[in-house]
Formats: sequence, structure tokens, C-alpha cells
Amino acid sequence: MSRLIHLNGPPGIGKSTIARRYADEHPGVLCCDIDVLRTLVGGWRDDFATAGAVIRPLALAMIETHLREGRDVVLPQMLVRQPELQRFEAAATHAGAAYVERVLLDTPAAAVSRFHRRGVGDEAADPWHDRVREIVAEQGGDQVLLDYHARLVQLVAERPDAVVVTSPDGDPDATYRALLESLAAT
Repeated sequence: MSRLIHLNGPPGIGKSTIARRYADEHPGVLCCDIDVLRTLVGGWRDDFATAGAVIRPLALAMIETHLREGRDVVLPQMLVRQPELQRFEAAATHAGAAYVERVLLDTPAAAVSRFHRRGVGDEAADPWHDRVREIVAEQGGDQVLLDYHARLVQLVAERPDAVVVTSPDGDPDATYRALLESLAAT
């Protein structure tokens, strides 16, 4: 049975990095990074939210199609609202696939620090990092990030199949190993 492996977690925790590595090491797996897809929509820098609303149904269709073909999908995307999570879970169900939920977490303070360091000074950084930093600053800065972290912790408590994967700062290899171990246990 194919799987939609949803890597949830706060911004900057390493979801995209881990998802890319997973896809690289598992031929045929689709890394469906909605933030990458968002940058394909004209005007995404000016209206990040609208670009996300445009791309999300397309991502869902892509995910469902890939799953129907019997191939896994890894989805690195922070989702903190139940209805949004349920849309992705439903896509897996409609495709006859399993929905596997992993939440990458570190301490709240470390998560905030990691967000601020993400992609800074890295020419190969993902193009949306700077835009997301601007949005977070506009919406309240560090408190927004702390609120996301708290909402994710609450979400884990509400979703019995969600598994926390500890993501230690500065050690993506440990995060990746912990993810693999958690997936092998299911």
C-alpha cells in the first residue's frame, strides 16, 4: 500500500530537508513541497497566501495521482488546522493509500532560533524563506512562531496516529534516522 508521509512541524525545523533526503534515497517517491510549487505561481512574492490557495488543490491532485500509481509521497508542510489536515488525509484515503503523520519538533526556543537562521547567507536557500520571514515579522514575530509550536503540540495530542520525531538542532542525520525508525515501526 502506498503512503502519504506528511512531515508536519514549525517553519525552519527541517521538514523540506528531510523530505528531499527521503525522496532521494527512495526511488519513485514524490517530494511534494507545496512551498516549492507556490513559487511557480506568478506573483507569489506579492501575495503568498493567494499563491498557496491556488497551488494547494493542484498539489492534492498530484499527491492523489501519485499515490494511486502505488508510489509514496512525502509532504513537508506545516498544517495546524484540522480541516486542512483532513483534506490531505482524504486524498490519501481516496487513492487507497495510508496517511502517515510525523511531526518534527524541537524545543520552542530552538524552533524559533532555527527559523531565524534558516537559509541566511546560503545562496542555495529556498526562495520563499525570506518572504516567510517577512510574513512572520508582520504577524507578530517570535510570538507567532511560539504559537505555531504550541498549536502543533496540541495537534499531536488530538491526533492519536500522529508521531513526534525529535529534530535536534544542527543534526539532520539524527532527525532522518529517527524518521526512518518511526516509519519502520508502522
